[in-house]
Formats: sequence, C-alpha cells, structure tokens
Amino acid sequence: MFFPDKERAYREAHRVLKPGGHFIFSVWDRIADNEFADVITEALAELFPSDPPRFLARTPHGYCDQDIIRNQINTAGFGDVSFHAVDAISRAASAKEPAMGYCQGTPLRNEIESRGGSLEGATMHATEVLAKQFGNACIEGRISALVVMARRPV
Repeated sequence: MFFPDKERAYREAHRVLKPGGHFIFSVWDRIADNEFADVITEALAELFPSDPPRFLARTPHGYCDQDIIRNQINTAGFGDVSFHAVDAISRAASAKEPAMGYCQGTPLRNEIESRGGSLEGATMHATEVLAKQFGNACIEGRISALVVMARRPV
C-alpha cells in the first residue's frame, strides 16, 4: 500500500520469486472498517473543514479495492490471486494512545502542521472524540486488513 508504483513493485517481486513461489502481503481494509483511524480522520475534519487531513483514508486505507489489486498483480505476471479478510480488535490503554500514535507518529502529523494547526491541539481533539465514542480507559475498536496471496506460475 505504500509503494508509489505498485505495478513496478509487483513486477520486481515476480522477477525475484522462483517459479511456483508465493507472494504474500497485507493491506489495510477500508477506513470505515478501522474504527480508530476513521474516528480520528473525522475528528480532524472538524478542525480543518476546508482542507481536512486525509492521509489515513488516502494512503494506508486507500488501497483496498480487490479488483484493482488483482488486476495489478495479474499484470505483473502472477496468478492464483486470493484475498483473506482479517478482522480483529485494536486495544489501547486510553484514548490518548491511538490519538498520539496517529496524529504524531504517522505522516498525518505533516498534514496537521502544514495546515497551520497545533499538533497538540489536534491530538487533544482526537483524544476527546475517541474518548466520547469508546471511553477513556482500555478502549477497543475494530480493525480490518486484507491478506493478499498470489503465485508465480511454474
């Protein structure tokens, strides 16, 4: 999901795998299926309504269309492409932990700062919105990813 040229990356994986080898990777599923990321994205949209920071929706959660992924992998020469959804629960000791992790520990930080926003203020707002929805101590939210498997033909 982070390769700027995914088809090129897939072609390189195909090149280095032996015939019959398996290529396995994972991507995050839709942002709506990943509650902490979704809630934080919406919270930051409240702070920046004219230009909301969309890194989480655009990048880690923006590459989950199975048809697009399948076509790109097939174009690179792979076959037998399959997808397996992995759903789990993300846990944090408090609402502040995921707020800090996302707002200050990902490129979302750059988007907050480039809009002239206060990083601490954005983190505090995200914490408050998470706490309102999930509580403040030992919070849990759904997360979802896709495991993609493909095989290099023999």
